[in-house]
Amino acid sequence: MTNRTDVSKTLASKLSPVALAVAMTVPALSNFAVAQETQDVEATEEQKFEAITVTATKRPQVIYEVPIALSAFDGDKLAAQGITDLTDVGKFVPNLNVTGFSAGHTSSVNPFIRGIGLQDHLITTDPGVSVYVDGVYLGRQVGQNWSLNNIQRIEVLRGPQGTLYGRNSIGGAINIITKEPDQGDVTKINTEFGTRGRVKADLFVNHALSDTLAFNANLSFNKRDGLGEFINVPNAEYDVGETEDVSGRVSVKWEPSNDFRMVLTADANNGDGGLRPYTVLIDEVGSARYFGGGNGLGVELRNSDVIPEGTDRYDNATGTEAVTGVSNEARGIALTTEWDINDDYTAKVVASQRTSKYKAGLDDDGTVFSLDQFPERGEADQTSVEFQLNGYLNEYTDFVAGLYYFNEEGSNRQGEDSSFDGGGNLLELDQETTSKAAYINVRHDINDELSVSGGLRYTKDEKDASANVFSALGTIFDSNDWNELTWELATNYTFENGMTGYATIQSGYQSGQYPARPYCLIGQFFGAGGFDDIDGAQAAVRANNCFTASDNITATNYEVGVKGRINEYVDMSVAVFNTEFEDLPYQVSRVSEGGFDTANLVVEQTSRGIELDTTLNLGNFSMMTSIGYMDVDVEEQAGFSPVAPLTPDLTLAIGPQYTFELDGGDSIRVRADYSYRSEMYGEPTSAPERMTELDSRELVNFDIAYTPANEAYTVALYGRNIFDERYDNARLNTGDYILQILSNDASEFGVRFSTEF
Repeated sequence: MTNRTDVSKTLASKLSPVALAVAMTVPALSNFAVAQETQDVEATEEQKFEAITVTATKRPQVIYEVPIALSAFDGDKLAAQGITDLTDVGKFVPNLNVTGFSAGHTSSVNPFIRGIGLQDHLITTDPGVSVYVDGVYLGRQVGQNWSLNNIQRIEVLRGPQGTLYGRNSIGGAINIITKEPDQGDVTKINTEFGTRGRVKADLFVNHALSDTLAFNANLSFNKRDGLGEFINVPNAEYDVGETEDVSGRVSVKWEPSNDFRMVLTADANNGDGGLRPYTVLIDEVGSARYFGGGNGLGVELRNSDVIPEGTDRYDNATGTEAVTGVSNEARGIALTTEWDINDDYTAKVVASQRTSKYKAGLDDDGTVFSLDQFPERGEADQTSVEFQLNGYLNEYTDFVAGLYYFNEEGSNRQGEDSSFDGGGNLLELDQETTSKAAYINVRHDINDELSVSGGLRYTKDEKDASANVFSALGTIFDSNDWNELTWELATNYTFENGMTGYATIQSGYQSGQYPARPYCLIGQFFGAGGFDDIDGAQAAVRANNCFTASDNITATNYEVGVKGRINEYVDMSVAVFNTEFEDLPYQVSRVSEGGFDTANLVVEQTSRGIELDTTLNLGNFSMMTSIGYMDVDVEEQAGFSPVAPLTPDLTLAIGPQYTFELDGGDSIRVRADYSYRSEMYGEPTSAPERMTELDSRELVNFDIAYTPANEAYTVALYGRNIFDERYDNARLNTGDYILQILSNDASEFGVRFSTEF
């Protein structure tokens, strides 16, 4: 059994002396807060905590009352913390790691919560952590690294959300809630100018058109230079890692009475840029095909071909112009209607239609030679409708019930300009997914201190998928369906001091998945006779092929926690959890005879750990702290022990802030934020010979903001990743080489200006 001393030693061994010094101030400051309590009896309202109201359970609740582990971020405070997109959110939530590397794209986001996520992006894969915007589920990960403007709040729900958020939420859910139009007239302008060519401008307007009609609009432009050059493609439009994004969002709210309201929202974004930074390790693997020259071009490759003398690892040596640029675009429209039927019941409908497409790809050999290069295009169209009914059965019992429909059609294409082993390469994937669900969640107050809740959700998923990886074989089709009943039981108890304790048992579900790159079909074709008996080989593969889906993925989570205000100055949330996953697919990529093959390794996984969120508020001084510690155990597979990829066992974030009050009412707010993620693995194995371990990372931001007494504007100096920590986002060992995906997160210093009128 691990005692407290052992845990402390484990934490200490993983942190730098600087981080330890900052971390050790937390208990000292907490003690100081208790002492201050007797001295500052007449503390002003500004010194006290603001109770955040969240909608994690699809009903408004104070954050302390929600019986799950939950982190919430105020949208107006994101910039001061250095949070500009979802990747940044992943630096400040316990046991959350957000990375982005899919298809070499700069706009992809891959969240991993408690050891669950997705390393891929193709249409036949589904994330284990769902992302919602105003209640609308986003089906694809490329293009999800939203520029966080016009945000009311971000909620990160940890653990399976199988009852209320059934769609691909076995690891957790991220809710982005934007600002609804209201009767206020306001215009906000935010700008940033910084190093690395940062230019960012955001315009937000809210205006009342009448007593019943209001709108708001948000237009944003964001540009940042790259970190390297395409040394063999002088005409490349963008540098390595360069980004340029334009986005807009318009919402109209019609509220003809106190009982009825409709919000119509349309959004769009266009993103362009250069390939995400990466490099290729060849010498370390020493394969016959790369190192030994046993490839279609007959060339012996070395690391010096990837990083020629005089260049650095952020330069890219590809000679293929088609992979140098990436792009994505998305369009969406959503209509939310709410009707208060009477004092007890409210009906709500959220309907949405979204489209997305992207262009990306990688040159896997990373050299001027056209050996393995995979320019890629993808698109997806989704439609979702959710009907909710919530209200009160009596003065002690409330409920949320709903019906949900989701349909997605998508495709991925490689072939034009693609090659494998110097020859042709083909990948045509198509899939249509239809998901239907019905759910109910009921909460009952037994007395003023104790409440219980429970929920059920029935989901039925259908998938029609096809793959063509070899023209002689043609397109392989398959269909499958899954269904599952997920459930939740929870209890909340309010102690005499106002703290809340909870215990939750909840289950989660995800439908099975098809292989992302089924080049195993080519091996099956030749194994059944190939061109010597092409008709027989085609028939044999179609009768029994490897393009089949996995079984249902299920999760059961056991969790207890305590949250609330310890005293007037300290806010705390602590959770202990144990989550068991069955039939969980890991994406395993390797080079096969036919191509870059990605197969599903199905495992059983148990994630267990502890999470702590605290906020200390001493008037002008405040500090947030989050710590997550986790142990993930994966069942042994065929003689080796897998590990959960991209999952650090220790996460830590600390953010102290102090406001100096100047003569005349002016103020200067100084803030620093420290984020730590311990070592992890880029693929589902910890074998040292695979060389896919990722080093720990420590990132530090600062923000110094001046606001005059009339609060007409704020001007701030900021620094992000001020010590220029360069780290690996991922590592994949294919057997011929190691893809080392680099961060696009170099240091940046600049000035931010915001005004409101």
